Amino acid sequence: QVQLVESGGGAVQAGGSLRLSCTYFGYAYIDNCMGWFRQAPGKERETVSYINTDGTTTYADSAKGRFSISKDNAKNTLYLQMNSLKPEDTGMYYCAVGFLRSCSGIGDFGYWGQGTQVTVSS
Repeated sequence: QVQLVESGGGAVQAGGSLRLSCTYFGYAYIDNCMGWFRQAPGKERETVSYINTDGTTTYADSAKGRFSISKDNAKNTLYLQMNSLKPEDTGMYYCAVGFLRSCSGIGDFGYWGQGTQVTVSS
């Protein structure tokens, strides 16, 4: 079974940047969609961004223009570059692998990492 390990979270001030990484183990290559999700205290987990195997990407409206998702298959790693961070970006960020090559929402994802905390102060 695939294992996902996130890193790169931390505490930053508003306007700052972070790059999250998600390295997967157990498979030489993942041929399904992969994505980033976040959960703030007291709120449901929500989609931030995901990438399908054909390279197409989807972003939450709140992430458009500020975040960028990418995947390096040679390094077995998924990235999320986050710029112009806002306090409302605070939360636990989870990496996930979907059941499909082309996903359409959080319900298509079933393999989750443990998460990495992002805290943005004003």
